[in-house]
Amino acid sequence: MSEKLRLGVNIDHVATVRNARGGAVPDPVRAAKLAEDAGADGITAHLREDRRHITDGDIEALTDTLTVPLNFEMAATDEMQAIALRHKPHAVCLVPERREERTTEGGLEVAREENRLAHFIAPLRDAGCRVSIFIAADRRQIEAAARIGAEVVELHTGAYCDAHAEERFDERDTELERLREMSAFAHGLGLEVHAGHGLTYDTVPPVAAFPEVRELNIGHFLIGEAIFRGLTPAIAEMRRLMDEARA
Repeated sequence: MSEKLRLGVNIDHVATVRNARGGAVPDPVRAAKLAEDAGADGITAHLREDRRHITDGDIEALTDTLTVPLNFEMAATDEMQAIALRHKPHAVCLVPERREERTTEGGLEVAREENRLAHFIAPLRDAGCRVSIFIAADRRQIEAAARIGAEVVELHTGAYCDAHAEERFDERDTELERLREMSAFAHGLGLEVHAGHGLTYDTVPPVAAFPEVRELNIGHFLIGEAIFRGLTPAIAEMRRLMDEARA
């Protein structure tokens, strides 16, 4: 049996629902604790520049409350670097961010910004944060991530998931093969490999079966599924499918 695959649950969209009306409910910190109890190995939260879902107060509360690692997703800006250095989460995942996007679209362009990003992540690593880079399953970006000193790459699974949802099955299979090949390539460079974006019960098993992938980060689907079956059963089912695929 392969090493156990970790599940990181992204609780951003609990905060999205809260912020749609204002007030304190639903509480993303409560969701994070439920996720812990349901078998999540970590919690992911993306603090955006415009604070459209997770807020500074949420990050502080998560840091104080969680007993599993916090994966702090953020843009590579001075403001976010300062927040990460203040809270020192277990992991920092650098993602691209544009105000006009609904969700993170595509991976970070590392190859064109190697020098800047290398200097950006150095103090985060010195502070004890594991630095992850959210990138496309692309050899050039993976090589650049390794050169700048990232410890982890998280491969963007969105194109694979979109192709599956739209029944473009040839394209889906091509994207899945690319993810498989680039997982092995990144692992061969000494990088820890994670994956995420758009994964569902239907699309998670093939990715979970890749032996090089150590962690999946899943959020929007689980929060949506929780409306119908509850958060704990939704996460438990994802955990079951991941474990089954890994066996």
